[in-house]
Amino acid sequence: MHRRRVLTVLPALAVLPLLAGCGEQPVRAAPFDRSDSPECRRVAAHWPGTVAGLEPRVTAVQSVGVAAWGDPPVVARCGKNPPGPTTDPCIDVSGVDWVATELEDGTMFTTFGRDPALEVLVPSEHGTAPLLLPAFEEAARQVPQDQGRCVAVDDADG
Repeated sequence: MHRRRVLTVLPALAVLPLLAGCGEQPVRAAPFDRSDSPECRRVAAHWPGTVAGLEPRVTAVQSVGVAAWGDPPVVARCGKNPPGPTTDPCIDVSGVDWVATELEDGTMFTTFGRDPALEVLVPSEHGTAPLLLPAFEEAARQVPQDQGRCVAVDDADG
């Protein structure tokens, strides 16, 4: 009888490596140096459950300051050095200032006036990228905006 149990368990164990290869691969994203700072731990406690209907993804890093959703993944990272003055567009989303930087394959949004900054990378496949930012409002608010506000280039000239 003991032999029979072993034989039924072995085929089940042989299937485990096959099942492990069926899921999505973890998202690779390098954490910033301050990604596990106390500030970023507060941010990470408020990562959204979903982003515009996109489900969370497992990341390949052991840092709470990095998270991802969907495929291709929207990636958020906390701990970035805050941007200085820029001519890149700056948008206010519910009181959170974001600097938008166009990339070859999408848009990078970085909080402005918050240290450490939060970065959200949105692949171009997800359409109108700023529409995903409200999901990150609560996370971004965990770092006070005490480093100034964005000023539109037109406002600065006039």
